[in-house]
Amino acid sequence: MSTPRITIYTDGAALGNPGPGGYGAVLMYGEYRRELSGSFRRTTNNRMELLAVIKALEMIKQPGIPVSIYTDSKYVHDAIVKNWIAGWQRKGWAKVKNPDLWKQLIPLNKAFNPEFNWVKGHAGIPENERCDFLATQAAKSKPTEVDSFYEASERSQQGLL
Repeated sequence: MSTPRITIYTDGAALGNPGPGGYGAVLMYGEYRRELSGSFRRTTNNRMELLAVIKALEMIKQPGIPVSIYTDSKYVHDAIVKNWIAGWQRKGWAKVKNPDLWKQLIPLNKAFNPEFNWVKGHAGIPENERCDFLATQAAKSKPTEVDSFYEASERSQQGLL
């Protein structure tokens, strides 16, 4: 008999990149299934890919259950699997995009030690397709929530702060 496992699929989307963005996730545990999504008025695809993983892991209430994450984001997958994060931390996050989200993901990654798997996007994998739909619909929903870190960094880069 196999050990019960939480399986999570995630995806992010941005219309315009940057532009309105959304994330989607599907969590499955036995017969239990939960979908979640959210959106921001101005953000990037990579931020939404990361946030999908963060929000999904935050939903887990019981540590110790094996977790598998499936993402079509090489950015997210490789940063974890190839341990790019360790180098980014050593260098004080210099020139790293989305440090606020990586810093949120680090303790969740340590707490749950999920297995990260890359899947090809738009390849007919039902749960990945569902996440894509959730993320895209969220981005199209005329979001009003502010991605404060992103918008502040964008204003700073433009010399507006």
